[in-house]
Amino acid sequence: MYPIKRTSHSEFVPIRTLSYHVRCWGRPGTGKTPLVLLHGWMDVAASFQFVVDALAREHFIIAPDWRGFGLTASGGADSFWFPDYLADLDALLDHYAPDTPVNLVGHSMGGNVAMLYAGLRPERIRRLINLEGFGLPDTVPTQAPARLTQWMNEVKQFHLGTLSLKTYDSLDAVASRLAKNNRYLSMDKARWLAHHWSAEITPGQWTILGEAAHKITSAQLYRVDEVLSFFRNIAAPMLMVEAQDDSMTAWWRGQFTLAQHHERLESVAQVETVTVPECGHMLHHDQPQAVATLIERFIS
Repeated sequence: MYPIKRTSHSEFVPIRTLSYHVRCWGRPGTGKTPLVLLHGWMDVAASFQFVVDALAREHFIIAPDWRGFGLTASGGADSFWFPDYLADLDALLDHYAPDTPVNLVGHSMGGNVAMLYAGLRPERIRRLINLEGFGLPDTVPTQAPARLTQWMNEVKQFHLGTLSLKTYDSLDAVASRLAKNNRYLSMDKARWLAHHWSAEITPGQWTILGEAAHKITSAQLYRVDEVLSFFRNIAAPMLMVEAQDDSMTAWWRGQFTLAQHHERLESVAQVETVTVPECGHMLHHDQPQAVATLIERFIS
């Protein structure tokens, strides 16, 4: 199994009626700007371990498990709303960094949260780093009835138990699934991740630590004109880090392209874009040394 170099500790913080699990590496100190790491959809905070181990310097690192992921329960939610992630992050920074701007890093969904938050609270962000957080295809108002209908139908399915997550008969089976989904992921890392991504809910049955309600389609449309208004408010210098493997094409099949994403980034005042070779969407697993080097170079 992958041998960690830096040990984390867990804290549980009261955030908006929830007991939020936060994984921390290092300790706060004079001259240490907090480094906040936000994981993506169906991921957990421990997923950043490989990048943390690859950092050249000591940092005070804060990485929450989003509501309904990892060790943070949702309180029985039957669907999830994107604005809640923003309010959760706001409360988290009130707890850990009430008087100082932070260096904010987000992967995938976490990258989208980070960018929107940086446009809402620009004074709280010193440096902003987005790892493969591309946003979604634009929508139009006429899509709203069908979207809400889909959301209501899926909420019903959830309560009928038809949206449950797949189970696995061992940790090795979880690790094999992770490795199958990512051709760059070595088995030692997959086995380590399996211990943090899953839990034995019943004897002989392991499941990913992400609540099934996350599978429900968002009731909200993604409106690019609104998103760009957030981007224009971002004051911090921003680094956009992309993987060489273009996951956009596979996901959206022409509905949303990398070129369109780059066009949206033109609304950000200060942005640098870097491509990391030989990796896919989970670039923090595939090329942790390259990602760690980019982070430390940009926040220095």
